[in-house]
Amino acid sequence: MAERPIALPPARQSPNMPITRLLERSTFTPDQRQVLELAFNITLRKLNLVDRNDPICEIVARKVIKIGSSGATNAVAIAEIAYRQLVPRSSPLEM
Repeated sequence: MAERPIALPPARQSPNMPITRLLERSTFTPDQRQVLELAFNITLRKLNLVDRNDPICEIVARKVIKIGSSGATNAVAIAEIAYRQLVPRSSPLEM
């Protein structure tokens, strides 16, 4: 039995989301933007960040975009890489 693909969120996030603002000026395709927006949201959930206006969210968005720019195309993989780069191994979030 083949794996079912992950459902992507709607194509556009709220315009005040840090990832949306940063991607507006990018050369990513709409499909790439969706993957990065999904990776951003997964990373925020892993970090237990709820307030999308928190300045740390822009740091997360920039990290996700940087990883996506390196050629990564899987949202879950991008989120995992971003999470590991943002959270030190000794952090309580790592437990």
